[in-house]
Amino acid sequence: MNLSRFTVPMARTRAVQACLLVISAAMLGACASSSNAPKPAELQAFVPQVNVRQAWSAKLGSVNFPLTVSATSNGVTVASTDGSLAQFDVRTGREIWRATAGSPLAAGVGSDGEVAAVVTLANDLVVFASGRELWRSKLGAQAYTAPLVAGGRVFVLAADRSVSAFDGQSGNKLWTQQRPGEPLVLRQSGVLLPVGDTLLAGLGGRLVGLNPLNGSVRWEAPIATPRGINDVERLVDLVGPVDRQGATVCVRAFQASVGCVDAARGGLLWSKPADGLQGVAGDADLIFGTEADGTVVAWSRREGDRKWSTERLRYRQLSAPRVVGRSIAIGDASGFVHLLSRTDGSLLNRLATDGSAIAATPVLVGNTLVVVTRSGGIFGFEPQ
Repeated sequence: MNLSRFTVPMARTRAVQACLLVISAAMLGACASSSNAPKPAELQAFVPQVNVRQAWSAKLGSVNFPLTVSATSNGVTVASTDGSLAQFDVRTGREIWRATAGSPLAAGVGSDGEVAAVVTLANDLVVFASGRELWRSKLGAQAYTAPLVAGGRVFVLAADRSVSAFDGQSGNKLWTQQRPGEPLVLRQSGVLLPVGDTLLAGLGGRLVGLNPLNGSVRWEAPIATPRGINDVERLVDLVGPVDRQGATVCVRAFQASVGCVDAARGGLLWSKPADGLQGVAGDADLIFGTEADGTVVAWSRREGDRKWSTERLRYRQLSAPRVVGRSIAIGDASGFVHLLSRTDGSLLNRLATDGSAIAATPVLVGNTLVVVTRSGGIFGFEPQ
């Protein structure tokens, strides 16, 4: 299988089209900095509608891979490109432990608060407990999705459309579920999460429910169908993060659609065309997402109808959103985090970091919003 850098479908904007032939989706930010890129929307003056204070900041290394910030009640676990990872107390920013995988990373971090896992560019799955390396195992293919640590096991979604399970303490491989691979894959975080006693994985354009004990397939739900005349145009991948409310899971297919699935029975509830690069977030009534051109959209959770959209952040290279109280938090390439109203998309506040792009979807732990930048800055904000 060719895991080349030419791994993503052609975007619809001219500036991104010119760049995707030579870089992966994880490097889209470099494309938007091209002289041919559309000019980012100017930031408008505003009066804060919600009060937020910066509670703490910390520093790790620079981030140039698809980082997932792992949040648990114990804190947040973060990693940098050089293989460093650390856990921080979410209330104070105090460093709890720090470790290294020994080589640059391709994916991470997955953690249950006690055990943390990353994947290196050398295809090593490396697992830590409280900062101490427990074991490592060589994978058969590269992985761009953070491992899932759950139920005493470590699950890995690899770029060859395989899902594998390892014993969390010994590292013994327990099973592998393999699907036929495509010539091209997306170098971006995919979908891997537990719902009840089912392991959900994004395999191509389908959300698949697996038995976590043996890897057998329980159900499949199509979110998007490959179309086009060549491998690039036909590439379909589900991208994280996803939104889960009870047994309902809503997910984005890269530059194709947004859809929701009943994970209890594996039925597709709805799927609507959408042109986004990042995953989604939601509440009881709405699903929120950012489109490729920076338009922020809210869809009805029940039917998938558009409820509102705003272009105030167009071409600002947005992260996936995170629901924070009555707002959604969205990072941009200038290091700002924008808090938009869940009701209508109006701007409620804007938070500054270190001026480098936001590297991962912001996470909320308790009352603390944690943001990581490409320069390795880690910031804890507290809405008042």
